[in-house]
Amino acid sequence: MKTKLTITMLFLIAFSLNAFAQKDVSDKSAKAMEELKKTNKKINKYFSSAYGYAVFPSIGKGGLGVGGATGNGTIYKGGAVVGDCKMSQLTVGFQAGGQSYSEVIFFKNKEAFDRFTGNKFEFSAQATAVAVTEGASFDVDYRDGILIFTHAKGGLMYEASVGGQKFKTVMR
Repeated sequence: MKTKLTITMLFLIAFSLNAFAQKDVSDKSAKAMEELKKTNKKINKYFSSAYGYAVFPSIGKGGLGVGGATGNGTIYKGGAVVGDCKMSQLTVGFQAGGQSYSEVIFFKNKEAFDRFTGNKFEFSAQATAVAVTEGASFDVDYRDGILIFTHAKGGLMYEASVGGQKFKTVMR
């Protein structure tokens, strides 16, 4: 039991330090968008038609029974940077390992964008994300004005857990 707790705490500390070390990640966010667009060109339509979006270039996630994830991102509206954001996540359940991924949250309209930027925004366990892979078909639509895409960067994580993501934003 002590080993399990120690490993979990080390994962959480490592990811927390990484998140606090990166405040303005707009350059990394731009590179992550280029990578996403290169991986699957069908995502371009969401970048061009969304009211706004938040790009998290690198989210670190890890756990062993109890897990967590964190990452910093950039908020865009009309293709221009308008703010910074931070995501934190806590999960409980069967899980082991660690991974890193990028995440993009598209906002279909002003209401969804304002909910996110007003710091009144959380994803519950029911939120689903579409994995960005080469050649994948994106036959998806917004849910409550929000659409989430993720792109795996590395690591290995086995998971059957419950949790949620919470966001904090700072507008420029």
